[in-house]
Amino acid sequence: MDIKVLHNIELKDYSYFKIGGKVENLYFPKNMEEFTYLLENIKNPLIFGGFSNVLFSSKGVNQDLICTTKFDEYEINDVCIKASAGVRGAVLSRACMEHSLTGFEFMSGFPGTVGGNIYMNASAHKQSISDTLLTVKAFDMNRKEIVELSKEDLNFDYRYSILQEKPYILLEADFKLKHGNKEEIEKQIKENREFRKLHQPQNLPNVGSIFRNPKNSSAGKLLDDIGAKNLKVGGAKVFENHANFIINYDNATSTDVLELMFMMYNKVKEKFGIELKPEVKYFGQKTEKEREICKILFQK
Repeated sequence: MDIKVLHNIELKDYSYFKIGGKVENLYFPKNMEEFTYLLENIKNPLIFGGFSNVLFSSKGVNQDLICTTKFDEYEINDVCIKASAGVRGAVLSRACMEHSLTGFEFMSGFPGTVGGNIYMNASAHKQSISDTLLTVKAFDMNRKEIVELSKEDLNFDYRYSILQEKPYILLEADFKLKHGNKEEIEKQIKENREFRKLHQPQNLPNVGSIFRNPKNSSAGKLLDDIGAKNLKVGGAKVFENHANFIINYDNATSTDVLELMFMMYNKVKEKFGIELKPEVKYFGQKTEKEREICKILFQK
């Protein structure tokens, strides 16, 4: 198959954090056939969409990577949407607005893809991707076959789906939206984007929220209360406008980011007795210091 592959590339060139060492192979399948072929034939690959919400090791990753961003087909048939795993959430949000469909406004400012958004049950502004999902097709890495899963099968919860535990790789998803007023949908999308501009780093290397919100609380507020906005380690520092964001302001390493996360985690735990859970995922070879931090932060 004529599958695009890059060899011995620097992951920092693809990461939203602009951090990451080398990986031997990075594949870009452009359709279902190519994607499933790679899943059948590559041993233990790592699958990514837009590389958002990800921190790569500065020492590199010793597994092959598959990026789905070229696997980006979608169909809109009245209120029904079929989307491949690599479709950007923002692209789908805009397309649905053009068809006067409501339900995807929240994804308008997201850098992630449909696959990643379902994997983490992405949500914002009182909307969630699980609200409109009907079924998905996924590749079972153990059985090496395609399976169909219902919304109920995915066990959605806050920032959670069963895809985080089971050996399933999302291929495509079916949604059912609702007809709405195009002007109102466009207005909501504009308001959502303006909100993100005010509260989140713009044109600064970051991967979005660092920690999940604890039940009945806000990670950002807890971090603000412990003075996190003044914290920095090496080339990484907490964003001055929102304490739950870390920016790479001066060639930060993965160790810088993990040490800063650990500092934030410890200060919240000491003051409030709350153990924050990371929203960002870490991949790659670890230094001894990173290994010790990850055992606590990610509990593995």
